[in-house]
Parts: sequence; structure tokens; C-alpha cells
Amino acid sequence: MRSLMSAILRRAVPVVRNEAPARRDPAPTRWSYRYQRLMLTPVFRASVRIGLPALLLVFIAGAWFSNPANRAALAAQVETARDAIESRPEFMVTSLSISGADVAVAGAIKDLVGAEFDAIGVAFPVSSFNLDLPSLRERVTKLTAVEDAVVRVKPGGTLDIVVTERRPVAVWRHVDGVRLIDHEGEMIGMIAARSDRPDLPLIAGDGAKDRIGEALVLFAAAAPVQDRIRGLVRMGERRWDLVLDGGQRILLPTDNPVAALDRVMALHAAQDMLRRDVAVVDMRNGNRPTLRLNPMAVGVLQGASARISQ
Repeated sequence: MRSLMSAILRRAVPVVRNEAPARRDPAPTRWSYRYQRLMLTPVFRASVRIGLPALLLVFIAGAWFSNPANRAALAAQVETARDAIESRPEFMVTSLSISGADVAVAGAIKDLVGAEFDAIGVAFPVSSFNLDLPSLRERVTKLTAVEDAVVRVKPGGTLDIVVTERRPVAVWRHVDGVRLIDHEGEMIGMIAARSDRPDLPLIAGDGAKDRIGEALVLFAAAAPVQDRIRGLVRMGERRWDLVLDGGQRILLPTDNPVAALDRVMALHAAQDMLRRDVAVVDMRNGNRPTLRLNPMAVGVLQGASARISQ
């Protein structure tokens, strides 16, 4: 009986077997494969990681700046922050220092600084951000007596102007007066008379100041008779005449006047030529130097010739 019941139960209840689940296909889908291929491209990867966030930020900023109220508020905040920085004590200029200039030039520079401050509508103390140092330097260097200038703001709030003045090297006599000029031929100022600067050589004539370099070389070449030199005269804007005391003249050529003057100095050293009754030494023709005697010496020679002929 028991065996019969067991047989019936085995037929009635199905036997459940433990079968393994089906394996998933490891191959990626088509879209997954395309995405992975795109992510392997550097340009696409950079555009996803950088381009999209940047584009989003630009869009948000553009939307924010499109509102006029937002722009005005931002501009006001920037202006407030800038004023707060520029007004800090370490950026304020409280004093002016001028060095390398005499009293007259220093006074002119102070007037220029005052005009600069009037242009920007401020006065000491003033923020260094409000000063246009290149413009101020340009205005200072335009002064007649100033050759160069350094304009800077020193620590401690001092506007420091270091001036290099033009130094006169000669006196130029012109139709409108007597002027001082520097080594570049720039006019520095006027003097009342030649006797005000006897330490400087004198040049005269049209175009003389434009050839000041050559004139200084000629003065150096004429050092043996320096105590007798009255000055150099520019003749016809082409050549020089060296004028000595007593009206004696040395006429120099247009080309290579220094060499011609050296020849005259050599003759003077050998024969004391310039201390004789010579009115003019004409060196314009280098192949045939010519001497012109004083009228008195000419009369003496004529008289001596007449006596010899008798």
C-alpha cells in the first residue's frame, strides 16, 4: 500500500530541476558602441567636458547681462571697488620733488604740474592712478632748458621729477639777440650781452647753430690761439670764418675745414704767422693758401719796393 502511494505521488507531482540561467550577451548595443567610439575622440571628449559647461555659462551670463539693471548694478560695484583701491593711502601722492633743475626751471615745472592737476580737477593729495606720468614727462621735456626728465612716484607718496638740464656750450649771436645753445644746437635761453658768458665761445651767422658740432671741433683745433679768438662766423650757410682779435680772419673752406685750420696752426707754430701784419689767411683754396696784409703793411712794402726800384 505504501509503495503504491509513493508511485502515485511521483506521477502526480512534477519533478523541479535546478537549471542554470541563460548567459547575457557581452557584446555592446549599437548606440553604446557609437558612444564609446565618440568618447575615444579627443575633440568630442573635450567638447563634452569643457565646451558644454562653457556654453552653459555663456548662456547664463548673456541672459543676466541682457538686463540693464544688472549691468548698471555691476558697473556701480566695479566703480566702488576701484575707488576704494585707488584711494588707499599707499597709492596717494602728497608731495612734489624736483631735482637737477635751477630755480627758474623748477618754477616752470611746478607750473606744469599745477596745470596737469587742473586738467584732471584734483590737487594734493591725489591718487597716483589719476596721474598721466608719460604726458607729464612729455610736457616737462618740451621746456627749452630741459634735455631729459624722469617722472615717477616714489614710495611714501612723492611725485619725483629728475631733470637733466641742457648745458650751454656756446653763445650764438643772431639778429634778434644773443642766445645760449647746447651741444645739439638747441636754444636754451637769451642773455643780455656777450660779456655775460665770456667763458663760452661765440658763433654767429645763419645756420651756425645747426653746425655747432663742427664749430666746437674748430674751436678745439684753434687752441694755440685760444686767447685771441673772437668767434666763428658762418658765411652763406656754407663755410666758417675764424675771427681773431684785431679783425684778423682765417677763411676756411667748405670741405674739411678742420684740416685747413690745422695747417694754419702749424704755420703759426713754425713762423709765428698770425702775429705778423696779416689781415686775412685765405684757406678756401687748399692748393694755394693766400695771405692778405694789413693796409699799413702794404704801404710799407710799397714804399720799400719804390726805394729799391730807384
